Amino acid sequence: MATYEYDEAGVMAAYFLITFLALVLVPFTISSFTKSTDNKVTDGCQCTPCVEQRQRISKQEKGSLFNPKISRKTYFLLGGWSLFAFVCYRVSLLKVESKIYNPFEILGIKSSTPDKDIKSHFKKLSKLYHPDKVKATANLTIEAIQERFVELTKAYKSLTDERIKENWIKYNHPDGPQSTTMGIALPKWIIEGKNRIWVLAAYGVVFGGALPALVGKWWFGNRQKTKDGINAQSAAAFFKTIKEESSVEEVVGALGKAYQWELQAVKTQSKAELDELEAEVKEQLGAKWTEVRKLAENYSGELHESRRKALVLLYAHLLRLEVNDAGLKKQQKEVLLQTPLLLNALLNVSIARTWLLPTLAIMRLYAAFAQALPPSASEKLRLTQLPGISAEDIAAVAPKAKDMSDVLHSLEEKDDPRSKDVKKTLEKWGRVEIVEAAFKVIGERIVTPSSIIYLLVKLRISPPGASSENKELSVEDTKTRVQKDEEIDEKFLSSRLDAEELPTAQLNGAAHAPFWPGTRKPSWWIVLADDKSNRVVVPPIKIAEIPYSQPGEGRDYRSYKIQFQGPPNTGLFTWKVYVVSDTFVGEEACVDITLKIEDPPAADDQPSDDEISEPDEDTLAGQMAAMRGGPVKKIRANEESDDESSTDDDQADSSDSDSDSD
Repeated sequence: MATYEYDEAGVMAAYFLITFLALVLVPFTISSFTKSTDNKVTDGCQCTPCVEQRQRISKQEKGSLFNPKISRKTYFLLGGWSLFAFVCYRVSLLKVESKIYNPFEILGIKSSTPDKDIKSHFKKLSKLYHPDKVKATANLTIEAIQERFVELTKAYKSLTDERIKENWIKYNHPDGPQSTTMGIALPKWIIEGKNRIWVLAAYGVVFGGALPALVGKWWFGNRQKTKDGINAQSAAAFFKTIKEESSVEEVVGALGKAYQWELQAVKTQSKAELDELEAEVKEQLGAKWTEVRKLAENYSGELHESRRKALVLLYAHLLRLEVNDAGLKKQQKEVLLQTPLLLNALLNVSIARTWLLPTLAIMRLYAAFAQALPPSASEKLRLTQLPGISAEDIAAVAPKAKDMSDVLHSLEEKDDPRSKDVKKTLEKWGRVEIVEAAFKVIGERIVTPSSIIYLLVKLRISPPGASSENKELSVEDTKTRVQKDEEIDEKFLSSRLDAEELPTAQLNGAAHAPFWPGTRKPSWWIVLADDKSNRVVVPPIKIAEIPYSQPGEGRDYRSYKIQFQGPPNTGLFTWKVYVVSDTFVGEEACVDITLKIEDPPAADDQPSDDEISEPDEDTLAGQMAAMRGGPVKKIRANEESDDESSTDDDQADSSDSDSDSD
C-alpha cells in the first residue's frame, strides 16, 4: 500500500523549481545573445556625421554608469538566474536520506564472497561491534551502537537465512514488502490549516484573475492588431484613404491618420514649441501642408491632436528643423522609428490592389525619411544628402553640379575640408546599376502562354565617380565567359533561392543616414510594372546585400529572380523593371523590358519519324545499325538491275569502239 507524504524539507519542490527555471532561462538567454549579435552592424559609412550618430545611438542603448539602460528582458534574466543560483545553493545544503538497502555494503564485503567467508567475517564484526564490547562515548551513544549491531545482524541473516534472503531478493528488504512512500513536491506548510486561506487566495488571484486577464489581453490584443503589426483601425484607414492615383502628399496624409491609434496620448508640456514648428512647416511648404492636414482630418473635418502632432514632427524631420524640447524629441524618435512598420502595411494595401503610382510613392517615402528630405525634393536638394552640405552650400560651392561627384570635385578644387567626409560617403553610396534584366523559361527558348516565367535581374552598386571600365577580352575568352555565365544562371534558376549565393559575403554595412534615429541597413525593391495601365505585374521582392562593382573582376554582380505565371494569351508586352532604394533618395534604376508570348511550335514543324534519315544498308553506318538491330534503308532490286544493265551497256559500248578502231 502506498502512503503519501509532503516534502518536509522542501527538497523535491526545490528540484522541481530548478528544472522549471532551467527550461525557461536557458533558451531565453541563448535567444537574447543571438539577437544582440545579429543586430550588431559593423562597417558602413565612415563620414563624421554617421560615426557620431552611431556613437549616440550606442550610448543611448547602453545608458550611462549612473543610469544604465536595462530592458525588462534583462531584468527578467537577472532575476531568474539569481533565483536559480539561490535555489541551487539551498539544495546543496539539504540532506537527502534515500539509500537503497545493500547487505554487502553494510557488511563491507563483495557480492561474490562465498557463504563460509561471510560467516567468518560476521563473527569478526560481532566481536568488534557487539554492544557488550563497545563502550559509549560523547559522540557514540548506546542507541547508535545497538542500531549498528542490528543492521549488521539483519545484513548477515539476509545473506544466510533462506526466508530473509528471499525477501531481500524479491522486495529489496529483509523484512519483506514495505509500504511505498510517494513524496509530493510541496512543503507541508502550504497545506496546513492556518495557511489554507492564503493558499486559496493565491489560487483565486492566479487562476481567477491573472490568468483570465492575460488570456483576454492576448486575445483582444491580437484582434486589434493586423498581421502587419498595426492597429486594425489604422489598416481600415489605409484602405479607405489610399487611391489608385494617390500622390506623395496623399500617402503622407494616409500615414498621418494612423497615428490617432498608433501614437500614445501623452500630454505635451511645450505646446508652444509644437505650434512654432507647425508655423515654420507651413511657411516652407505652403499649400502642400494645408493639403496634408486636410487629408488627415476626420470625416467631421477635425484633425485629431495625435495626428497633428505626428505630422508636425514628421515634417520637422523632413525639413531638418531643430526640436529643442526633450519630450518632443523623444516622441519624434518614436514616430520616426514607427514609420517603417506603417509604411510596410500601407505598401501591402497598395500592392494588393496592384496600383503602381502609390506603390512607388510609398517606397520613395522610406528613403525620404531616412535622409530627412521632403518627398518631392528637387535634383539640387537631393545633393544635400551629402554630409555637411546644405542647399545654400550647393548654390555657393557647386551651382552647376549635376550629380554628387561634381560636388566632390568642386570641394576638392577649393580645398574644402568637407571633401574628406563627402568622399568617404560616396565610397559606400548605394547607386544601384541594372546589369541585365531578362525573362527566362527553364529548358525553353521561347515563352509560351501560361508558362512559368522567371524575371532574372542582375544588379551591382556603382558609387558616383567609380570607374566601370572592364578589361577587353579576346573573342575566345568572351565566348567562354558567356557560356560560364549561362551555366551559372541556369543553375540559379533551377534552385529555390531568390538571390544568388555569393562566393564571399559582401555586406553593405550601415548606410549613410546621419539624421535617422537608428542604425540603417540599405535595402531595395525590384518592381515589375506596366506603366501604361498603372499596374504592378507581380508582387515586388525586397532585396539586400548588393555587391559593389569591381571593374576587371568579371562577374561583379548578383542575380535575383521573381517567379510568376505568364499571360494566357500570345502577344508582345512592354513593361518596366524598377529597382527602388529604401535609404537613398533619387537612387533608383529603371529599364524597359519586353516579354514576347508565342504559340508552341506546331506538330507539322517537327520532323516526323518517317522523315528521319536512315543509313543505307550497304554503308558502314548501315551495317553497324543492322548489327545493333536498328532500322536501315534497303536497296531496291530495280536500282540494282539498273546499275547492272548500265554496267553491261558500258562494257558493250567499249567493245564496239574497240572493234571499230581495228
